[in-house]
Amino acid sequence: MFVRRHGWAVLYSLLLMAFTGYLALDTFVISQVYAVVPDSDGGGESAAAPSAEQGGASGLVEEPEPAEPELSESSYSDGNIDITITEYREHDTSVYVADIVLSAPDYLQTALAQNAYGRNVTAKTFEIAESAGAILAVNGDYYGSQEEGYVLRNGVLYRDTAARNQEDLVIYADGSFEVICEDDVTAEALLENGAQQILSFGPALVEDGAVVVSEDDEVGRAKASNPRTAIGMIDGLHYLFVVSDGRTDESAGLSLSQLAEFMAELGAVTAYNLDGGGSSTMYFAGEVINNPTTDGRRIRERSVSDIVYIGY
Repeated sequence: MFVRRHGWAVLYSLLLMAFTGYLALDTFVISQVYAVVPDSDGGGESAAAPSAEQGGASGLVEEPEPAEPELSESSYSDGNIDITITEYREHDTSVYVADIVLSAPDYLQTALAQNAYGRNVTAKTFEIAESAGAILAVNGDYYGSQEEGYVLRNGVLYRDTAARNQEDLVIYADGSFEVICEDDVTAEALLENGAQQILSFGPALVEDGAVVVSEDDEVGRAKASNPRTAIGMIDGLHYLFVVSDGRTDESAGLSLSQLAEFMAELGAVTAYNLDGGGSSTMYFAGEVINNPTTDGRRIRERSVSDIVYIGY
């Protein structure tokens, strides 16, 4: 009698539960590839930087073949790329700094998980780095966790939907950095002006050599100590990748203001906060060199949408 009287209501409830479950899976689990990354000469092989005709970022004359690399646990040098890794101890936290000097801007690149742009398309930082042939890599902005915000990678515009009050880092073909607000300029205009990468996370940490966040800013994020990832520029073709541990007994983590102060002390004239927490990972010469964790109990990488890397 109950089923006969309330059958439609029961059926409606079951259908609603199924639809809600599908929406959750579609949003957070099911991978949807919208575009495949165009082929390039990078492919993980050691080769000269691509020229303008080959799709290189800068349009410079093709660089000479790299010399036989000199590699140690904390450094890499081949005549085109020089990397020095230093571990610091700041605010009861292990912080890993990669000081990078390049002969051309083409060696600062980005890569997408599974070589594809889409929703819930992810892989671990080391997997993306190895696929790209990266020498050094950090996690990127995790574009896939957002429905809005510009996505420009290696000169290809994948998403041009602006997010309100969103601060982005723009990397131009000459290797220079600029922090912009998506409210103020379109992705198409940035691309026309020579942008090669747009990273949409934030906030900006340092601009014109001055710290631009404080403990009173970004209240929900700035005062919390967490694993962090940041990218900075000291001067032309001289960059910093910075990753801090956190959420463990060995490392408390950094606030945004602490991270910004640290980047300024290292000499960054521009510095920008990337995705942090369990995503914060630094890869160098075939190994993950920090201790990524989400809950502090297990040291393991979180799968992410993208990386920023140094390589050919």
